[in-house]
Amino acid sequence: MTLLETRGLTVRFGGLVALDGVDLEVAEGETVGVIGPNGSGKTTLFNTLTGLYAPAAGAIAFRGRDLVGIEPHLIARLGIARTFQASRLCLGLSVFDNVLIGMHARRRTGLLDAVVRRPRLRAEIHEAIARASHFLGLFNADLVARGWERVGQLPQIDRRRVEICRALASVPQLLLLDEPSAGMNPEETAELMKDLQIVREEMPGLSIVIIEHDMFVIEGVSRRVAAFNYGRKIAEGPFAAVAAHEEVREAYLGKEGVRA
Repeated sequence: MTLLETRGLTVRFGGLVALDGVDLEVAEGETVGVIGPNGSGKTTLFNTLTGLYAPAAGAIAFRGRDLVGIEPHLIARLGIARTFQASRLCLGLSVFDNVLIGMHARRRTGLLDAVVRRPRLRAEIHEAIARASHFLGLFNADLVARGWERVGQLPQIDRRRVEICRALASVPQLLLLDEPSAGMNPEETAELMKDLQIVREEMPGLSIVIIEHDMFVIEGVSRRVAAFNYGRKIAEGPFAAVAAHEEVREAYLGKEGVRA
């Protein structure tokens, strides 16, 4: 079944068309890769899906519900979570604190509980830490042991793991990953692919859309690939077919590179 669907999605910044009539579908439990050169509209797509940018035209439907005009925190509550290419972790906070931030949209207690129903608040905190420990332990048991350390003390790959755990903590149905391998060496990238496989096994119904420049990652984790250039979707299909598409090769290599 279709989980996410965009039709004619268009975003403009003044005279610049950042997304140009994009049609895209994501099925339940599917992993879709999004590729394209810098400035092709990939991150703009994520920012629009999560309510950070308002489309100039087109439609976004998530589980049949129109998302256009809905605020980002409400979209997160509906079941869409994301990571960012540039880390948005709070480096001065602990590993656990960063993951618990992702659970904010699902919290059941509030200020009143902190004042007059403290046992209820305490129980939810303990439950949240247990859930955070579970997610962290899927990737690296050492992260659980270091849960109260500042996240800024972790190596790059473990920071990425914490970011993914923070997104998973909101119990999403759709996970948007923006360049998760950025800044990693080949060994760390290989570990990241194993991590994504763990996520798929842990949450088989989760849909994932992943933006990546590393074609090794895209080929390894995506069932279907959509290629973008100048805000348009120029190709879609299995990785091999998209990689061989003339317009995709031209977007990456230029006309002279394709002829060569």
